[in-house]
Amino acid sequence: MSRLQWAREILGLAQAGLAYSNNVFDTQRYQRLQEMAAEMLAPYTDRPAEELLAFLKAEAGYPTPKIDVRAVVFKDEQILLVQEMTDGGWSLPGGWADQGESPSEMAIRETREEAGFDVRAVKLLAIYDRNRHDHPHSIWDSYKIFVHCELLGGTAQTSIETSAVGFFSEDALPPLSTERITEKQIRRMFEHLRNPDLPADFD
Repeated sequence: MSRLQWAREILGLAQAGLAYSNNVFDTQRYQRLQEMAAEMLAPYTDRPAEELLAFLKAEAGYPTPKIDVRAVVFKDEQILLVQEMTDGGWSLPGGWADQGESPSEMAIRETREEAGFDVRAVKLLAIYDRNRHDHPHSIWDSYKIFVHCELLGGTAQTSIETSAVGFFSEDALPPLSTERITEKQIRRMFEHLRNPDLPADFD
């Protein structure tokens, strides 16, 4: 197990302990574990340990993975990608799941907001554990949900989060925002396009 994995596990134990402990001494021990986790995780972020600790303390309740939903939209055997304002890389429309929205509702909304297109969610293609794929290190555990969406209409339009919108063939992909998507994942989506009877991927 890597140092990052150890730190994430310690953080999860500390957060769960703080959520359920009614003993003042145990609470102090879990708070110390939280401090240790912040010290271990700080090198993987752009924040000092003290600032990271304050951020981590805001995460209350039993720790669970975050959910990232991505819309997979094809047109003429090309895939829809948006250019992210934050890092200049390209990704599928999507982002962190919002409370009160189903994965399909979110995929539809994010595609409209980030790319300008109207779509209909038709099939779950994959649920991936981010930490089991070739993304940069993250202090969070998260699951990535890929939803195949049928293009209904609309025109390419950027947003406050995206600087460009386009459709790309499998052999002409632009530089990707690897925080959000990997080349292997996109190529797997093309496999689903060619073989629509494939079951959803997981892990």
